[in-house]
Amino acid sequence: MTNLPRAALFMVGAALLFALMSVMVKLLSHSLPNAVVVLLRSGLSLVVLLPVVARRGRAELRTRRLKEHLIRGAVGMGGMYCFFFTISQLGLAEAMLLNYSLPLFIPLVERAWLGEPTPRGVWKPLALGMLGLLLILKPGMALFRPAALVGVVGALFAATAQVGVRRLTLSESVTKIVFYFSISSTLIALGPAALVWVTPSVAAVPLIIAMVAAGTLAQLMMTRAYQLAPAAQVGPFIYGSVAFAACFDWLIFEHRPDALGAAGTAIVVVAGVLALRRRR
Repeated sequence: MTNLPRAALFMVGAALLFALMSVMVKLLSHSLPNAVVVLLRSGLSLVVLLPVVARRGRAELRTRRLKEHLIRGAVGMGGMYCFFFTISQLGLAEAMLLNYSLPLFIPLVERAWLGEPTPRGVWKPLALGMLGLLLILKPGMALFRPAALVGVVGALFAATAQVGVRRLTLSESVTKIVFYFSISSTLIALGPAALVWVTPSVAAVPLIIAMVAAGTLAQLMMTRAYQLAPAAQVGPFIYGSVAFAACFDWLIFEHRPDALGAAGTAIVVVAGVLALRRRR
């Protein structure tokens, strides 16, 4: 049964926690390589989840959809690498917005992966969203930043992962979905992190704990929100993370986006909401 008010509450909570996580990632990027931060995020999330899974017994680990879990883990990790790199190079609001431009790509992923037809009403929001992304990317201009392009690639990965999550929620529990993502992402992250390993300082430990706690809880809350209400209804609430990130960016890092970036951000948010709404 759909419960939109409760789903919206979960999604807004997830948005705030994701924004807080991005603050910790940016602070950690000053002293740790991106690959190490990704491993810490994934590996410690797995440690947090192990006691929960252990209490629920082996039944919580049984799945007939292991292949889908692994695919979701791989593309989700691609998105995480891109997202964390973008956070380290751009303002928080821009990085968060690029990551959450994923609704623009979801219809394309569904068409390519699942063979689902793209609703007619989605094409105009997609075109509008691409215009907004161009304003943020600024191709051909002196202000162009390659890191922003990495953010768009990350959004494509994230869109693919989200389509996978929606399919998995039809038969899998929230805990199981997040657990399998944590274990697959940790295994993937081990190699790259080993090549550039830097031992975190004592001062970094509280930031790491806050990053893992915020990220893990946000993922659980977002997955729960998608179980309670259709994505077209609850998905737009995740854009609250852009507003939260902009506030943190201003208060902590004293960063303000340029006029083109701000205009592009507003356009992408509107386009993303329209794309989600018109997929119903």
